[in-house]
Amino acid sequence: MEILGATLRICVEDLESSVAFYERLAGGPAQRFERGGVSVAAVGCFLLMSGPEKEIEILRKVSATIAVENVDEAYAVLNASGAHVIAGPVPTPAGRNLIAMHPDGAVFEYVDRRAAT
Repeated sequence: MEILGATLRICVEDLESSVAFYERLAGGPAQRFERGGVSVAAVGCFLLMSGPEKEIEILRKVSATIAVENVDEAYAVLNASGAHVIAGPVPTPAGRNLIAMHPDGAVFEYVDRRAAT
């Protein structure tokens, strides 16, 4: 499994003011979408999230988003390496993802840009 990059996940109270800051910082516009009642803005290597506290509380437990070529391959490697896949693979607006807990307790999202099959 090749790791293509990582995205830092940040839960914010005021998405609009946060997006403006991160757009200036990253030097480009945000890509926006909603998922499960949470408003999301992807800006450079940052993923900003804002929404109901019940949803945000869950999202705070995920340390980062890791981009991979293929989530199915990541699933196999994670399982073989002793990680516990908590959710997925499932389709998302940007491809497919899964959430896994590593043996040390760290929780990460793995995502690819492939269309759901």
